[in-house]
Amino acid sequence: MLVLLILGSAAVSAYVGWKLTHPEPKPLTDSPDKHGIPFEPVQFASRNQDVTLKGWFLPASGVSDGSGGSGGSNAAKLNIIMAHGYRENRLQSGAEALKLAKELTAHGYNVLMFDFRNSGESGGSLTTVGYLEQFDLLGAIDWTRTHHPGKIALHGFSMGATASLLAAAKDPEIAGVVADSPFNHLTHYLEQNLPVWSHLPNFPFTPLILGILPPLTGIVTDQVDGLSAVDLIYPRPVLFIHTADDESIPLRNSESMWEKHADRFQLWKAPAGQSHGKAHAVLPKEYETRVLEFYNSLHP
Repeated sequence: MLVLLILGSAAVSAYVGWKLTHPEPKPLTDSPDKHGIPFEPVQFASRNQDVTLKGWFLPASGVSDGSGGSGGSNAAKLNIIMAHGYRENRLQSGAEALKLAKELTAHGYNVLMFDFRNSGESGGSLTTVGYLEQFDLLGAIDWTRTHHPGKIALHGFSMGATASLLAAAKDPEIAGVVADSPFNHLTHYLEQNLPVWSHLPNFPFTPLILGILPPLTGIVTDQVDGLSAVDLIYPRPVLFIHTADDESIPLRNSESMWEKHADRFQLWKAPAGQSHGKAHAVLPKEYETRVLEFYNSLHP
């Protein structure tokens, strides 16, 4: 009976671990043209060349794209690459990212929105919660540098926020990062919070899933380490945004990274009573004011 119980728990853990890393891609339900936003469909390879990614490039309003298109003669202030969360797509609908992108373009910023692997319209079947997504983001950086030279900043939500920190740590030319609701270290985070996503009791399933995931998927959770990444980003600026009572990814995750370099990093603790990663949807004006102030500081 004990052997059967152990085998049954292992089988359930393997199944749930597989489902968590192979979620069904969320379809796109909106597009920039519905909001009167000019855009260009784009596609590019992940930095490690294993998957093709798709997205939209939204040019800054009134700015020449350098190819004879409409607009003025000045270059965009900055290129901002958005990175979405787990089980999301480029729309990051809970945060109303498309509305945020429209506001950013209206203030002179180019915006690239794209789908990570196994999300939206991009290729791949595996979601690695930052482990490979950081290379997808580096591929987006490569595409931006090729087609729209200039300074680049990253704006990530949840998993995408952590991936943004990892990518900025690898690329010293990234000017700054807005990290909205990131986790600080994937292994440590999952050890305490995996039941939020697995809907299983912490014991015995969390240790089993964490033990099964690496050989099952190739994900090395210890390498998704935002706490180490911020040391490599410093002294470049980071703006952390986190809801005070976030139950999916607790506020302490952002606090622990902000505290390491509080002389250069900022932390906005959004008021309690909001769901994970929805500060922009609930408080759009304050959110936009804060991020525009941050991005303006990166533009000389």
